[in-house]
Amino acid sequence: MHNELLKIGPFTVYGYGLMIAIGIFSAYCLAEYRARKIGLNDERVFGMTIWAVIGGILGGKILYYITILPQIFADPSLLYRDLLEGFVIYGALIGGFIGIVLYCHIWKMNLLSYLDLALPSVALAQGFGRIGCLLAGCCYGQETDSAFAITFHNSAYAPNGVPLIPTQIISSGLDFLHFFILLYFVKKWKKHDGQVTGLFFMLYSAGRFVLEYFRGDLERGSVGVLSTSQFIAIFMFVFGAVFFFVLSKKKAAVPTEVKKQDE
Repeated sequence: MHNELLKIGPFTVYGYGLMIAIGIFSAYCLAEYRARKIGLNDERVFGMTIWAVIGGILGGKILYYITILPQIFADPSLLYRDLLEGFVIYGALIGGFIGIVLYCHIWKMNLLSYLDLALPSVALAQGFGRIGCLLAGCCYGQETDSAFAITFHNSAYAPNGVPLIPTQIISSGLDFLHFFILLYFVKKWKKHDGQVTGLFFMLYSAGRFVLEYFRGDLERGSVGVLSTSQFIAIFMFVFGAVFFFVLSKKKAAVPTEVKKQDE
């Protein structure tokens, strides 16, 4: 895999960044379309997307710094070196979630309704983002002698010339599967606002917990016998369960905002 897809003079198109951009754009278009379809204010989707992206970037970077605190204490220059690299997906999820919460609070929008609108789009964006990980070679898997393997030859992150479990492909496939499951759930089974949000966090955390056993980038840290991501996944699953079984059954204090209210 090659991360540098196109280079024209000093301008370089990287596969990782391109996939992130495609994911964000696809997520925005989907959320805007679904907002119109279900009677939410589609004009608010752009602002919500911007707040979610900014929150995701900040959250992903902050959690990354937390995971490398010993290195930062030894070399504080790590705080400003390679600002475009080093993000943790859990931090991005938490930061993006906070961004949406703040945006809904400021504009007095029904939080649970707009979270349910946003989370399928987030799953879609994650699917494209993991394709970016595949192109860059980050988030790689353990060495394997299985036929289901991928070998990198020009990666700055993954071991080159060694067959590895293709965790990026598996993760991307799971994210796209989550996306379709969430949309199907909305169509067939959703009864309360907040259920889609809860289901997203439960599905993602469960899948990530299992997938961590096959990851090979062990420098991400651990908590006892669990990886840092597995440890966070436990709390994220509980968080999702609270949304699905408890918060979703409570009526929101603020009525659902519709487009007509702003016209």
